Amino acid sequence: MITADALLTQRQFARYLVENKRAHYHFTVKANQPRLLEDLQYYFKYRQAPDALITNYGHGRIETRKIWVTSTLNNYLDFPYVGQAFAIERESIDKKTKKVSRELVYGITSQADFDASAEKILEINRGHWCIENSCHYILDWCFDEDRCRIRTGYGPENITRLRRFVVGIIKSTSLKGVAETMRKLTMNVQMVFDYLKMTKNSAKPR
Repeated sequence: MITADALLTQRQFARYLVENKRAHYHFTVKANQPRLLEDLQYYFKYRQAPDALITNYGHGRIETRKIWVTSTLNNYLDFPYVGQAFAIERESIDKKTKKVSRELVYGITSQADFDASAEKILEINRGHWCIENSCHYILDWCFDEDRCRIRTGYGPENITRLRRFVVGIIKSTSLKGVAETMRKLTMNVQMVFDYLKMTKNSAKPR
């Protein structure tokens, strides 16, 4: 099962996964696929009781996720190998402020209903965002990646590999968070070399 945000919701990529890799896809649908998004919005506009619901408590929030799924659109949607389409509503309540936030997202999957229930699709979707938060959020928060101006040649690919290399090294060797570890290393260049085991441990611990 390959999960992807809207950037990779592309017909050619879907065919590649299913035909070449014998894999299933789970894609988010946004404005870069306007016709597809419009069809899903219209179908789920008058949704009633959800097909599945999950509530989680943690991090000072009460989070409820509802999902509606359908296979009715399989032959209508202009997208290859659609097995089910879905809409997910995320509702989050801050326990302190009581502030309520809601978000409605749409998606498609190549898994048919006999392969993946509504509960399973909701679980897969949540798993994707756990990866998003643990990886991409760190890259943006620690490296300000979204505002990076490197655009030409192999620059974007190389700098992305370096950033992920740094995150991987820190996660595998540090008991503290990535941001906290990076702050300590930034204040002591010698400690960086020690951390990478390029020199003997000569830096004074802080």
